[in-house]
Amino acid sequence: MAKGSFDATEMIAPLMIRIPLGLIFMAHGSQKLFGAFGGQGLTGTFKTFEEKMGIPPIFTLLAIIAEFGGGFGVLSGFLTRLSAAGISAVMLVGIYKIHWIHGFFLNMSGMAGRGQGIEYNIALLGMALYLVIAGGGSWCLDRLVFRN
Repeated sequence: MAKGSFDATEMIAPLMIRIPLGLIFMAHGSQKLFGAFGGQGLTGTFKTFEEKMGIPPIFTLLAIIAEFGGGFGVLSGFLTRLSAAGISAVMLVGIYKIHWIHGFFLNMSGMAGRGQGIEYNIALLGMALYLVIAGGGSWCLDRLVFRN
């Protein structure tokens, strides 16, 4: 396209992925970091990750940083690719450690004793991978800070 012309794909599409992905991960990170939205907070998260999933504390800390910090980075468009890569890693671990055993679909009926499948995680993973590849678009802080 000619310089100065409007290209919705370049300008708006990445923003439309960044906003929901960033909000979702900041909320989930807030649960783990601050105990917000009914979360366990830092101490409870470390305990649960280690005892129930066998995840060492250093990887739990990285997951919390990837969720809250990555969510903020994606939402603001600052270090977008790095933030989205962290979110992608969290989704891959979540799929493997928690959701794979429950199949593909979400537990929409709320059946007791049955967890959620990988469907939602794959959607979030796809959004994050798009941002890893394409970057944050025209309306992101990366453009201002790194002039790319």
